[in-house]
Amino acid sequence: MKRLLVQLVGPLVALLVFALLRSQGDQPAIMAGLVAWLALWWITEAVPIPVTSLLPLVLYPLLGIDGVASTASHYGKEIIFLFLGGFILALGIERTGLHKRIALHIVARLGGSPSRLVLGIMIACALLSMWINSTATTLVMLPIALSLIDDEDAPATVRQRMTVPLLLGVAYGATIGGMATPVGTPPNLVLLEQWRMLFPDRPGIGFGQWMSVGVPFAVVFLIMGWLVITRWAFRVGADPLGDADTVQERLSALGAPSADEKRAGIVFASVALLWMTGDKLLFGEHFVFPGWRAWTGLTAVTDAAIAVAGAASLFLIRSAHPSAPNRPASDEPSTSQPLMDWHFAEQRVPWGILLLIGGGFALAAGVDKSGLSHLIGERMAGLGELPMIVLIGAVVLVVCLMSELGSNTATASLVIPILAAMATRWGLDPQSILWPATLGASLGFMLPVASPMQTIVFGTGRVPIRQMVKGGVWMDLIGVLLLMLFFGW
Repeated sequence: MKRLLVQLVGPLVALLVFALLRSQGDQPAIMAGLVAWLALWWITEAVPIPVTSLLPLVLYPLLGIDGVASTASHYGKEIIFLFLGGFILALGIERTGLHKRIALHIVARLGGSPSRLVLGIMIACALLSMWINSTATTLVMLPIALSLIDDEDAPATVRQRMTVPLLLGVAYGATIGGMATPVGTPPNLVLLEQWRMLFPDRPGIGFGQWMSVGVPFAVVFLIMGWLVITRWAFRVGADPLGDADTVQERLSALGAPSADEKRAGIVFASVALLWMTGDKLLFGEHFVFPGWRAWTGLTAVTDAAIAVAGAASLFLIRSAHPSAPNRPASDEPSTSQPLMDWHFAEQRVPWGILLLIGGGFALAAGVDKSGLSHLIGERMAGLGELPMIVLIGAVVLVVCLMSELGSNTATASLVIPILAAMATRWGLDPQSILWPATLGASLGFMLPVASPMQTIVFGTGRVPIRQMVKGGVWMDLIGVLLLMLFFGW
C-alpha cells in the first residue's frame, strides 16, 4: 500500500509543479513536472530505477517534449558503451581471480598495525575502483576484510574495535577511488557525455585530463578518510589484529599467477594505457605529450571503441584451462574456452545502470529542449555574484545531500544540465562548476541508501547505522571542503 501511494505521488507532484510554473510557459512547466516526477521515483525507488529511466520514451512524445526516435538515441550514447566495455573488462579480471591477487598484495605490504591495515584495505579498494566498478570492488574486497576481522587468533576486543573502521574503509576506499578516473563511477561518465552534448564546440574532457585532477583529489581525500575512521570518528588502537599471517596465507593459497590471470591482466593494462595516453597531456609549461590519437591520426577511435575492443578480445582469447570457470553445466564440453563467455557476462553486467545513464541523458536533453534550463538560469543568475569558493561549496553541498537520498548517477544526470546553463549565464567556465558538482554526486557517506557501496557494507549487519552516520558526516563535510579548495581558487 505504501509503495502504491508513493507511485501515485509521482504524477501528482508533476501536476502540482506544472500548475505552479505554467505562467512561465507550458513546455518549461511540463518539463519541470517531469523532472520532479522522475526524481521522486528515483529517490524512493517506487518502481525499479531502470523502469523509471525509460519513462521519457513514453512521456516525451505524449507531452510534446520530443519524438521517440530522438529520445531513444540518448539510450545508445557512446559513453554507455564505454561503461559496458569497461565493466566486461572488469569481469574478465574477476573471472580469472587477478583482482584478489592484486588486493591481497597491497594489503600484505601495508598491513601491520590496525591503522595501517585499514589504510591497506582503503588503498586496495581505491586502486581497484579506479578501473573496476566501485560496487564490484566492494563485493571483491568485503570477504577479504571480513576474513581479517574473523581471525580467531586475534583478541576479541581488537576484532570488535576494528570491525566498523575496516568495513567502512572498504566502502570509503571504493567510493573515493571511483572519483579518480572517468570510468571509475557512472557520474563521471555522465559528465563526459553531457559535456560533449551540451558544449559540442569545445574540446572534450580527456582521460588524462580527468586523472590530472581526479588522482590528486582522490589521494588527499583517501588520506583524510583514513584519518576519519582511525583517529577522529573511531579509535582502532595499536594492538595488532594478526593480519599479516592471514593475508599471507591467502596469498600462498592462490599460488603462482595463472596463464589466464596474465592474459586478462595484459588486456586490461593495454586498454588502461590506451585510455590514459590517447589525448594530450600537459607536464608543466614546456613539455606536452600529444597523445597517440594525434600521432596516428586515429581521432575517431574514442575511449568507448577501445573499451569495446578490449572487451571483445576477452571473448576471443582462449583460456589455458580445458573448461573455463563459471560455465553453465548444460554447455557442451570443450577443449578450450575463451577468457569470457556471454552467459557469464550477461548475468553480471548491470544493464539497469545502462538504462539509468540513458534516462539521465534523455532528461538532460528535455531540460534543454523545453527551455527549462534557460528559465532556471534566469532565476539563479544572482548566485553568480557570490565568491567562487562559496558558490562551489553551496553547489556541492546541495548535490551531496541529494546523493544521500538517491542514485548518484541520477543526481548527476539531474544537476549537470542545469548547472551548465547557470554557469554560462554567470559568465564562468562551465567546467569550474560541473567538475566539483559531478564529484560531489559521488559523496554521500552517511546513509545505507546513499550508494551501493554503503548498502553492501551495511548489509553485513556489523555496521550500526548510527556508526555509519557518525563517520559519514565527517566524510561528507571533508569532501565538500576539499572540492571547495581544489576548484574554488
